[in-house]
Amino acid sequence: MPHFTNKKLILLLVSVIFLVALISFSLRDRQNATLPEQIIKDTVGFAQGLVAKPTNYITGVFGNIESLLNTYEENQRLKSRLENFAMLQASVHDLEAENARLQELINKKESLRNYEPIHATVIARNPDQWEEKIILNKGEAHGVQRNMAVMTARGLIGKVVLVSKYTSEVELLYTNNANYRVSALVQGEKGDVYGLIEGFDAERGELILKRIDSNKTLKEGEKVVSSGLGGIFPKGLIIGEITEVSTDDHGLTKMAYVKPTADFSLIEEVVVAKRLVTAIDGLDGEGTDEDLTNGSTETEGEEQ
Repeated sequence: MPHFTNKKLILLLVSVIFLVALISFSLRDRQNATLPEQIIKDTVGFAQGLVAKPTNYITGVFGNIESLLNTYEENQRLKSRLENFAMLQASVHDLEAENARLQELINKKESLRNYEPIHATVIARNPDQWEEKIILNKGEAHGVQRNMAVMTARGLIGKVVLVSKYTSEVELLYTNNANYRVSALVQGEKGDVYGLIEGFDAERGELILKRIDSNKTLKEGEKVVSSGLGGIFPKGLIIGEITEVSTDDHGLTKMAYVKPTADFSLIEEVVVAKRLVTAIDGLDGEGTDEDLTNGSTETEGEEQ
């Protein structure tokens, strides 16, 4: 019986020594893993690889979608800022010129650019006259009158030609009406240049600016705005920018093609401009327009 106990004790001591030796061997710095460790590590690594590949792929897909959404939202914000910048640039240029004149006219209280906005919504559009006329949900009851200018946030689009009690009809700048003219000016580097928007080129999809003094210099990219001298449109409403300059058929004056800033294909919300000051027809022969011959009788105020 004692002999059997001694064998157990010896076996226990040998096991403890072997365990301590194994622990010491595992804790020491080694360059290579043991065979059992290699088997375990390779098995776990293979399983992790099987799980990681589809996980990383799905994560990458959602990451790409999120990036596209963020890019789209950023592009929309930048586009909105660019549109506002174009209008702001036109307004700043005009304000600088007006401020210079104000230094000489201390008593000036009104401006040709002043107008009261009437917000309206497009409620109808004739497919046969898609590029010519739109119908608004505001009329005489809301203060809308014939020949008032109409614009969107991006620029001038046309004028009111027919008014009822609660609706009004707007003729767009893209109309084929040969008598439709807009007194405009080009904000050039060497000063303002006057002309008349008369019709549009259907192939180019651009407005035509005519009756420009042949001695004036125009460049592509220069902004075109309403002059305020025709008695219809307030001053400084952005129309577009010049894309090409040439001479007219007789070679006596220049003409230019103008790309509108407003999108005529999709018009929903507009602003009708009720002018507070109008120019007197014939006060400035360089900038008068023939819209007055189409029925405008506005005589509120005088050009200062």
